[in-house]
Amino acid sequence: MSNNKKTVALGLSGGVDSSVAAFLLIKQGYNVIAYYMKNWSSDLGNFKCPWKEDRDYALRVAQYLNIPFYTLNFEKEYKKKVVDYLFEGYQKGITPNPDIMCNKEIKFKIFLEKALKLGADKIATGHYSQIKKNKNGYHLIKGKDKNKDQSYFLYTLNQKQLSKTLFPIGGYTKPQIRKIAQETKLPSANKPDSQGICFIGEVDIKELLKTHIKPKKGDIITTEGKKIGEHEGVWYYTIGQRRGIGIGGGIPYFVIKKDLKKNQLIVAKGSWSEELFTDNCFIQDIHWISKKPKLPLKCNIKTRYRQADQKCTVYQEEKQYKIIFKEKQRAITSGQSAVLYQKKKCLGGGIIV
Repeated sequence: MSNNKKTVALGLSGGVDSSVAAFLLIKQGYNVIAYYMKNWSSDLGNFKCPWKEDRDYALRVAQYLNIPFYTLNFEKEYKKKVVDYLFEGYQKGITPNPDIMCNKEIKFKIFLEKALKLGADKIATGHYSQIKKNKNGYHLIKGKDKNKDQSYFLYTLNQKQLSKTLFPIGGYTKPQIRKIAQETKLPSANKPDSQGICFIGEVDIKELLKTHIKPKKGDIITTEGKKIGEHEGVWYYTIGQRRGIGIGGGIPYFVIKKDLKKNQLIVAKGSWSEELFTDNCFIQDIHWISKKPKLPLKCNIKTRYRQADQKCTVYQEEKQYKIIFKEKQRAITSGQSAVLYQKKKCLGGGIIV
């Protein structure tokens, strides 16, 4: 092996995406070292953590591709930065996004720092996203697969992190990735995609929250001020939620507001009820991937993952930014991220207040 080969530390989760990422990097001539990040291993309530099975898949893929394999334990940092953040957010009445926090604090911070210390030139992950470089620096570009694009979860990345990162599968679609895995006979070729929160498979968020946040009964109130039922705790619900409110019959009710002080859940009738829509929102903790653009700025926005791009204008108001939507948006939720785009380029984003 020639020494001028660049060494890439790959986050290998055992899923098909990171497995194909490993295969593609080897094909491109990189010296690939696989790392399984053990972020969470305990069961929460009835939720079984699948880490052993995932790690086993990752190990089999590494052996099959004949690359070194190591496990890195980030459980302590993960609990503090991601899990505690999740529970604290819900307890405050907001809806946090653990996947964004996991990328920001674990994969592209602790893992990146560790990998560079261990002698890697770059890290790589199985994200559906692309990085382009020009005279103005590094740019985060949407993945080729419109259904799978994960740039929404990566908007917190900065220039240094992008300069040290590769997204080998960003230029492919999911069906192409499955096909490569099957043709290459990778052990994970037919492994189903993992869903749910980044640390414990498929999960009912309310049941998960109950493992940490005690139920506290309160009233469910309509927009007209009429009590129509009881809830178990406002923090278990998100804006726009319909399921699990426990009011049957007729036109369904949707959560439009959570009043923590009065422990009341405010609901409105019908999924297109006016109260669910707004023409503006505020975001804070804004992060620009390259330099801050001139404001006001006309661009596109996603206020949740997989949403189609929506037209908006961004204004600065002291430390916060005000977003005016061209068309009213449904169920804007505090704690979620609003991510800004110009065509396929991700500009950055912030947290909805």
